[in-house]
Amino acid sequence: MSEAYQALYRKYRPVTFDDVIGQRHITDVLRGEVSGGRIAHAYLFTGSRGTGKTTCAKILSKAANCLDIRNGSPCGECEMCRGIDDGTITDVLEIDAASNNSVDNIRDLRAETNYTPAAAKYRVYIIDEAHMLSIGAANALLKIMEEPPEYVIFILATTEVHKIPATILSRCQRFDFKRIDPALITERLMSISDKEHIGLEEDAAALIAKLSDGGMRDALSLLDLCRSATDGCVTVENVADSAGLAGSGHLFELTGAFVRRAPAEAIEILNRLYASSADPARVCEQLIGHFRNLMLLKNSSKAADMIVCLPDELEQLKQLAASMESGYIFYGLTTLQETLERLARSSSRRTELEMAFVKLCSPEASGGTEALLARISNLEQEVRRLKRMLEQGIVPAKESRPAEAEIPAAVEAKQSHERRSQTQNKNETEVSAVPEAEQKEMDAALWGQILDTLGKSNPALNAALIGSKAYIRGDLLLVDSKDDLFLQLVRTSEYAKESLRDAIQAETGKRYRLGPYKREKAPEKVESPLDAIAEAARNAGITIEMK
Repeated sequence: MSEAYQALYRKYRPVTFDDVIGQRHITDVLRGEVSGGRIAHAYLFTGSRGTGKTTCAKILSKAANCLDIRNGSPCGECEMCRGIDDGTITDVLEIDAASNNSVDNIRDLRAETNYTPAAAKYRVYIIDEAHMLSIGAANALLKIMEEPPEYVIFILATTEVHKIPATILSRCQRFDFKRIDPALITERLMSISDKEHIGLEEDAAALIAKLSDGGMRDALSLLDLCRSATDGCVTVENVADSAGLAGSGHLFELTGAFVRRAPAEAIEILNRLYASSADPARVCEQLIGHFRNLMLLKNSSKAADMIVCLPDELEQLKQLAASMESGYIFYGLTTLQETLERLARSSSRRTELEMAFVKLCSPEASGGTEALLARISNLEQEVRRLKRMLEQGIVPAKESRPAEAEIPAAVEAKQSHERRSQTQNKNETEVSAVPEAEQKEMDAALWGQILDTLGKSNPALNAALIGSKAYIRGDLLLVDSKDDLFLQLVRTSEYAKESLRDAIQAETGKRYRLGPYKREKAPEKVESPLDAIAEAARNAGITIEMK
């Protein structure tokens, strides 16, 4: 009969304090207490899931009763260690407070403490999820902990320490378990995969480590899942599929619609998602995570370590973050978080999300500090545009609008987008060389103002244009930049060209075609054959007299 399969997180569960990774600040103290015979009567282990709380509780219970303690850790070989491991030693009891949280349960426990241990030195009670105890049960437990028998040890484990009554906290030695560093988890995963003969790419192990959020148990469970899903090597793609990371393209689509101020487009994307059974609250949560990633990339040099995504997606996020203002990202986060709260109470969840999308496309029309700053920025930009037009002798055309009501934001945004698309589709070719006499250099102050405006919408392109100049020939604007990144961006990115056009129009009131400026090369000097002969003669020492 074949041996039953054992999950990796159970098979590789630490059995000594030395096996526990990432919690050295705790294991060293516990080892010292055991070695010195200073074991406390009550401990509180708190931290996120999978960080080793229950594991350390079991190791401590064995160490307290071990017959052959080795450097503060249990030997794992004596009858006490083996009996605690296989459950035959009844003096060590693990209680799940989630299902044993009544007053009667704790009263039964209190009655048991009146009896000395049957086989071990200490009677140990490991109470998992201790925050789930009812108020009555917590009060009953407090009575035991106030004056416990010398042979009783309580070890409480919880993920929500703020729910533990202060009266119980004050009677425990508290240990806070940290999230395990992703690098340590990656190293552990690679070691286990070697022992288990699992083909595991290091990048895949690193992605698993990020997804586990500092929990070793979750990391091993995900590795188990990935191994089951493939017969060969576990790759980044396998991990992404198993963890459900695929399908984030709609987040970039939506963010693009927000940035372009295209509410009709954003609502259409939501309609498509809704038709495929996407939950509005889930879409909102994903967008919050998406904007959080943009915020981190905008404000932290170590953002990549805190973002869980595929490598290709990270590059997309970096480009998107570079093109967005921090103020708008914060506005997006605030709007989405408020929407998520309303979704929990609303009977029309789809409408709530549609409203949020319209707000995200029109921040200047909303309330709040971010919206006010957006309106001020737009007004300043419009004033500068009108000023430039008047300086150039251009009379601003009076816009015709309905007399009774303004055009709805969604329709206006759609029409604006269509006008831009038509202009963008106009024949626009890069001019390799334009005679210098046929163009004039743009005023340096005006070009500097254009770059300042561009920096708010596309910092990456703005950086590539530092020290550049611009030349005008009719409706063609030629940019003279020594940075190759500028040529790469305007040739491959429609967003880059569109943002530069918008910045130019905002400051000049005109919309130009774009092209790179290349200076005319001086005509090469054509040498005469006689010149070559004369040069050779001079080199030979013969005097040549030119007539």
